[in-house]
Amino acid sequence: MSTETNTDLPVFPGDRDPRRPFDPAPEYAQWRATDGLRRVNWHGQEVWAVSRYEDIKVAMTDPRVSADVPSQQAGGGANAPQVFPRMDDPEHARLRRMLTKDFTVRRVQAMRPEIERMANNFIDEMISEGSPADLVQAYALPIPSLVISLLLGVPYTDHRFFQDVTSVLMSRTATEEERLKANVAIFGYLTDLVAEKEREPDDALISRLVREYLATGELTRETIAMNGFILLNAGHETTANMIALGTLALLENPDELARLRDTDDPKVVANAVEELLRYLTIVHSLVARVAKEDIEIGGQLVRAGEGLIMNLPAANRDPAFVGDPDGLDLDRNTRGHMAFGHGVHQCLGQVLARAELEIALPTLLRRLPDLRPAVPIEQIRFRNDMSIYGVHELPVAW
Repeated sequence: MSTETNTDLPVFPGDRDPRRPFDPAPEYAQWRATDGLRRVNWHGQEVWAVSRYEDIKVAMTDPRVSADVPSQQAGGGANAPQVFPRMDDPEHARLRRMLTKDFTVRRVQAMRPEIERMANNFIDEMISEGSPADLVQAYALPIPSLVISLLLGVPYTDHRFFQDVTSVLMSRTATEEERLKANVAIFGYLTDLVAEKEREPDDALISRLVREYLATGELTRETIAMNGFILLNAGHETTANMIALGTLALLENPDELARLRDTDDPKVVANAVEELLRYLTIVHSLVARVAKEDIEIGGQLVRAGEGLIMNLPAANRDPAFVGDPDGLDLDRNTRGHMAFGHGVHQCLGQVLARAELEIALPTLLRRLPDLRPAVPIEQIRFRNDMSIYGVHELPVAW
């Protein structure tokens, strides 16, 4: 990927209009309407932004486009163990298959009663502490953090540590020194945890990888640790921000909120979650690719070695994909949205994420029917400075 950056290029992701915080940067609409692709500055690199729905489908499925791009977030350096989202098939498929059985529909279905119990327990704690509360810290973050900790076999008592580390690695403003320090800390922690699971295994995912693949030499301790971090990071960061931002979007759209709160039809709830995922598209700065050969995408010639960044928020607001794309309509069919990516690299944990959202959002709205923001929306700090969009805090009252 090119490292020579034209400072006149727009920085990606673009700044959102503070008056419309749920919408992508306003210039994305013009990028979609313009022939070819848009040159942008992404983490100091000059890359092509792919913003149309159909163009992203091409870029995410053509074998001439590779996912083997050095991560800008994990910062482990050239010698870091590979992680499956940054691999191409067949190696990607080989490693992904080792992880898949912990994220199947059947496995997640069995977890639903426990997730529901967690949600109600955290609401009970909110009520006992009294109104107002920060929904992020009291509810949106603890649920997915506890779920992914249990699934991986990571002690939940350490959740504050890995949340602090993740906040550095996901920050768009952190220095290279800060990233390196955070990466060394989390990699060291998980490497020690892998060694601990060798001595004292449990029934969770990391122990299973140690038992099934470390002894055979198919995986190294370092690879288990690094991929454990990817799952740990993605497993709480994305869902936590969707719960908080989704709640705020619903509070700002009371008719849609009532639609979700008042239904007992699981199909309606599931469809509502899909529309919220499309409408918010919080992964706005992470899905990078590099051309292995010259390829034309959207009428633009992309040369071998040039980088691409998938503008998922723009794709999910593409009028060619869905009508009235800037509206929130929980009853519309938005299957095929790109909130989880597209193609073989679609999010491994999407079944689990959907289940958490389908439980967390309606449970909260039903238990606290008078839920409301405790401050004007203009005072809420949105995560424009992070690679995953959302809110830093969400003061709520009831």
